[in-house]
Amino acid sequence: MKTKFKLNILNLALAGTLTASLLPLTTNAAEDGENQEEQKVTIVGSHIKRSNIEGPAPVQVIDREAIVGSGQTTLQQLFERLPSSGAGSFSTRGNSQDSTGNGGAAISLRGFGADATLVLINGRRANISAFAEGIVNNFVDLNSIPLSAIERVDILKDGASAIYGSDAVSGVVNIVLRKDFVGSEVTVGYGSTTKSSSDERSLNAIFGFGNSQSNGTLILDYFSTSELRNSDRGRLGSADQSANGGYDLRSSRGFPGRYVLEGDTDPTIDPNCPPERAAGQTCVFDYGPYGFLIPDMERAGAMFLYNSEIKPNLDLYFEISAQRNTSQAGGAPTPLDADAGLTVPASHPNNPFGVNLAIDRHRTVDAGNRVWDIQSDSLRFVSGLTGFVGDYEWDVSFTKARSLSLQTGDRTQGWVRTDFLQREIDAGRYNPFGGTVNSPEVIDAITTSLIRRGESRLSAFEGSITGDLFELESGNSVAMAAGFEYRDESVIDQPDDQFQRGLIFGTESVSAQAKRNHWSVYTEFAIPLADNIEMQLAGRYDDYEFAGTSTNPKVGIHWNVNDDLAVRASWGTGFRAPSLAQIGLGPSQESRFFVDPYCSQVPACVANAGAATDLTVNLGGNPNLEPEESESYNLGIVWDVTDDFNLSFDYWDITQDKKIDEASVGEATLLFCNPSAMVPGLCVRNPQTNELLQVSSTYVNIASQEATGFDITANYKMDLADMGQLKIGFDLAYLSNFEKDDLEYTGKYGYPEIRWSSTTEWKLGDWKTTATLSYIGEFEDQPDFDEDGTFDFANPNARTVDSWLTLDLQTSWDVNDSLNLSFGASNLLDEEVPFAAGDLNNDLYGYVQAVHDPRGRFVFTKATLRF
Repeated sequence: MKTKFKLNILNLALAGTLTASLLPLTTNAAEDGENQEEQKVTIVGSHIKRSNIEGPAPVQVIDREAIVGSGQTTLQQLFERLPSSGAGSFSTRGNSQDSTGNGGAAISLRGFGADATLVLINGRRANISAFAEGIVNNFVDLNSIPLSAIERVDILKDGASAIYGSDAVSGVVNIVLRKDFVGSEVTVGYGSTTKSSSDERSLNAIFGFGNSQSNGTLILDYFSTSELRNSDRGRLGSADQSANGGYDLRSSRGFPGRYVLEGDTDPTIDPNCPPERAAGQTCVFDYGPYGFLIPDMERAGAMFLYNSEIKPNLDLYFEISAQRNTSQAGGAPTPLDADAGLTVPASHPNNPFGVNLAIDRHRTVDAGNRVWDIQSDSLRFVSGLTGFVGDYEWDVSFTKARSLSLQTGDRTQGWVRTDFLQREIDAGRYNPFGGTVNSPEVIDAITTSLIRRGESRLSAFEGSITGDLFELESGNSVAMAAGFEYRDESVIDQPDDQFQRGLIFGTESVSAQAKRNHWSVYTEFAIPLADNIEMQLAGRYDDYEFAGTSTNPKVGIHWNVNDDLAVRASWGTGFRAPSLAQIGLGPSQESRFFVDPYCSQVPACVANAGAATDLTVNLGGNPNLEPEESESYNLGIVWDVTDDFNLSFDYWDITQDKKIDEASVGEATLLFCNPSAMVPGLCVRNPQTNELLQVSSTYVNIASQEATGFDITANYKMDLADMGQLKIGFDLAYLSNFEKDDLEYTGKYGYPEIRWSSTTEWKLGDWKTTATLSYIGEFEDQPDFDEDGTFDFANPNARTVDSWLTLDLQTSWDVNDSLNLSFGASNLLDEEVPFAAGDLNNDLYGYVQAVHDPRGRFVFTKATLRF
């Protein structure tokens, strides 16, 4: 691995990169009488405005030019190419009936999870999605923020609870919206995968008016994409990956199924099960072809930003935005097992056994695939006043935000109700044997409509003041910022009562309801210790209802050793309050694959060769959850080698304790599910066959995480005279250690040691071409190789998920001052995603969906008209 790392560095030094996020942010000068002063701006990581964006902590800036040059159409697509993005990021890829945050997308910096990365909009907290991902992980949905509305993105790759409070454990993403725009601009785009019919369409427009006293900016955005199914991408369309060296995770809920005859303790397979699908007494079913790699999606939104000078030194501003997102989630037909309690009398006209029996495994393929329609409506309003009192700038604002989500399925979308099914079986109208396709009239009688409702709300009032506190003898000034925040937030996630009544099987169900208030005060100082040394001191006190209080300091140093070299360092503590979904979790369920650890005591399990099976994990809330605690530090250098070449290096370390996580399902099974000493209510086994069906778990402050690594960035630009201008550089993130719960994750599943992004930009006249290489390093596969429900990484012969290198290319042409045309391709060389056996949970189809993009080559074109 070390050799490969050195070779990659050499290649990068030659090929170069210029991610827009590495370009320095320039500031404009402002007239003040006859003198010009540098305009001061607020950059993420500090509340103090400054003219120089370099501070004690590493900040990555993606400006508007870079966003356009990337060729991406969504914020999620832009972020997933960041080397600092890691495990815990997710998107709409893999939308299925077993996901709990369908339609959403989130970023996780450093691999600490989406709930450990704080997302801000114009420096203020954004509302969370109404639906949590992974049962309890609340997140800010990136899909609710159109890329066309963004002026720049500031990414702080450092802990910042002393500045921003809870959730800023591994970093902060601040999305700065476009404003002060005058004119009109319309962009249309179209793109499509080359090996399937999945395409994207986009239309966005921005209109601005105003003068030096006031400005209004209206932004309209539309985006849609068509579905891409597992079956459209070859080997990714099957749950049986054994031919590729992976697992056979076809479901034991088959069509036809298997039964337990009256008086027997072992199951009996349907005699009409095809031989290629017979596994012992189980008729397996391949659900792989039914899933979405990319679902149908449509997003439409509008945003209006306005600011006006009421009188000298007093401005009014407001922002209002509305967004509607729709998408689908899908999966295979409803799987049923002994939990459903279905029986068939001996008198049933189609009963081939002639005795009473229980349906042990069955799938209602004749009722069709299960499909969810998901709709999310978000509304955000911010209004505030800002002005000056002497040399101090103050700001007060009020924010109101709401997100409404609906997840629905109707009678035509495969949702079977077990009591209706039992009624039709008893009447002899539904035939559950032999893989029979029952009549439409019978199917209509066993299906139902479902609805899941979610709502999250945020109300916030905050104020701040900043300015120079006093002047030192050296002539330098001590700057300060201070402020307060008060927030009310709530979330409701309400499943259909048919789930609560135990009438719907085979899909994950979430129930949560919580609300709380929070207030905080903070202060920050920028202290010039010398002409070339500045110290940052910050502290914050937070008081969360139900979660208690937390006080967090931060210390930072920025030292300009000389005109070309600077050293920066920072240290701070942090915390994350339990999420609303965590504190308000009600009865919920998820599906997991693993092997019954007591299989040797269960004849039916032995008869099926002890294969991993999909079973239900029942989850409940824990009112005793405590806040997570963290500590982070960063040490870096910035070196301007020449006027055209600069380098930076940052070493970082983050430790997180008392992390809230699901208790190990494998350990819970060992504790509660011993057939000879089963704990009632915490484990459910089939009363006839003793097979494992359900196990209970919860969330506890059990986990700890510690990670270290370093980042390297570089920029180089070169004037080629008549051949234009070339910009090259690179951005690399190296993970040297990631330890969780005493397990080493570095280089393990989903945690590659190396990720880098390399971009070269060439401008010649009215033409600009941008080529971007994205590299994700190799990592170990099969984290639960013994299939016992617990990650252990103990297999010395575990296979490796190969590294992945893709090329994006875009060329744009300024036809004239009013028209720009661009065309390009993502994954131009159509590199196939590396094979992965999977984790027996989310990744069942031969690739790691949170790390690799499976859609293949995607070609696109865009046109922008300015008038």
